[in-house]
Amino acid sequence: MVSTGVASAAEVEQAWADNKLAQVLYHDWEAQTYDEKWSISFDDRCTTVVRDRFLRVLESTRRPGESLPYGRTLELGAGTGFFSLNLKLAGLVDEVHVSDLSPGMVEAAKENARRLGFEIEGRVADAEALPYEDDTFDLVVGHAVIHHIPDVEGALREVVRVLKPGGRFVIAGEPTTIGHWYARHISRATWETATRVSKLPPFRQKWARAQAELDESSRAAALEAVVDLHTFDPGELAATAARAGAADVGTATEELLSAVAGWPIRTVEYAVAEDALGFGWATFAYTTWKRLMRVDAVLGRVVPQKFFYNVGVTGTKPAR
Repeated sequence: MVSTGVASAAEVEQAWADNKLAQVLYHDWEAQTYDEKWSISFDDRCTTVVRDRFLRVLESTRRPGESLPYGRTLELGAGTGFFSLNLKLAGLVDEVHVSDLSPGMVEAAKENARRLGFEIEGRVADAEALPYEDDTFDLVVGHAVIHHIPDVEGALREVVRVLKPGGRFVIAGEPTTIGHWYARHISRATWETATRVSKLPPFRQKWARAQAELDESSRAAALEAVVDLHTFDPGELAATAARAGAADVGTATEELLSAVAGWPIRTVEYAVAEDALGFGWATFAYTTWKRLMRVDAVLGRVVPQKFFYNVGVTGTKPAR
């Protein structure tokens, strides 16, 4: 099922009772605009972000002598391929396979790879029942994916199953429970303020977004609430991975001040007219995030993991 536009109110209502339908509706709808929405690219900017995020999680339990690049790699819930394709561009993985519950996302990832000059294998797949044989992959990766999966432990058990003995998984970009709480409240307050101010007479002509677009964003937000199923305490996430059969489990977190600033900045971008913000705003948003990420790296030495916005988890399949 491929959606050509944002889900209707009736479809959103149906999706409340059928999470798999919600996942497909939402991610098929997002497939063609996902990269633009989240400022995803396949260049030095995003390749550096992905490389650093991957290595930050990996280094929490990386074994002596564990060599790079990894060979046969599967991205779980790949979306448009943000994580695995940039890992390949960074020279950290060789052969890329992608899977996603959304047919639209699988096709978008394959097309992105073609534009970059290489081919990847892709399958429409449920993360709780991966269509791959045991002991298939050297590495399984994921980014902002397991919070969408109803049975997280079951999905991680599948990840361990398809790994070769001694193989590793690295999953990054998952929301922490505390981080999700403050991001949601900051975003909601920003949305209400920005939409209200943009409709005032001095700003209306340039800043006000059409009501139909605001309504569409509201329906999208409603459907997003259906597909976002979990938030994580880092310690509990590590315990879940261990119960799924993983060894060498570790977690790493990032984004504290950068998230507190980043969520209102991004919310403003969706609350006002598309052409109201220019290149100067984009430069401000990116440089602010980068600078605060450097501060967050220092804070990570003293602030408990649970207060950061993103958590990543890694582990290995026990060698036989």
